[in-house]
Amino acid sequence: MRIEILSRGAFHSALVHLEGSDRFQSDAGAMYRASSNVDIDVTHRPKGAGAGVLGGLKRMVAGDSFFLSTYSTTDDRPGEVGLSPTLQGEVRRIAVEPGRAWLCAGGSYLGSDARLEMDLQFQGLKGLFSGENLFFVQVAGEGDLLVNSYGRMTELEVDGEWIIDTGHLVAFEETLSYRLTKASHSWVQSFLAGEGIVMHLRGKGRLIVQSHNPKEFGSRLGKQLPPRER
Repeated sequence: MRIEILSRGAFHSALVHLEGSDRFQSDAGAMYRASSNVDIDVTHRPKGAGAGVLGGLKRMVAGDSFFLSTYSTTDDRPGEVGLSPTLQGEVRRIAVEPGRAWLCAGGSYLGSDARLEMDLQFQGLKGLFSGENLFFVQVAGEGDLLVNSYGRMTELEVDGEWIIDTGHLVAFEETLSYRLTKASHSWVQSFLAGEGIVMHLRGKGRLIVQSHNPKEFGSRLGKQLPPRER
């Protein structure tokens, strides 16, 4: 399997080249093109994330699609699948290694090698007040993971501590511990400053952030739209 990142301006996408028994999965709806010898199997039961409809509902709570699409070739010829995120921004390939799982913020998971195991990790009750999703999508094993961002994506090597606005988080290695806390010295100052709850990461590992916050953009855009007619 080979993954090619296609980038032009603010609109990135990925082209997944499949051969033999290769299988790749993505959020349903992420595919925008596929060769004629690619079979698409749609399911709501990702490996490790709970069985049946319950697994799909948990993914929806995490900010991802209810369904997953799995791609494989139907003959001995190579095939390809084009995947793109909903929002304009960058796409990045992450090589997941055994014992170094990644946690993806809601909506940042685009696709992964079907051999990788997916599960959900609860952020804690403070996630209710962060304005973001309550769960992270955990991806573990060995294989390729695709994540997407809204705006520019930046990777940081953490060796110590970092503070990240929850709306700008894309993904991080599970070797980093985290806790949700107020941005300022008091809750009142935090919310008046527009920051609210931030994520405090500690340890050693890789962290990926995005330059723009999709929820903030949606809030600003929504105020400019005319009211709905009933």
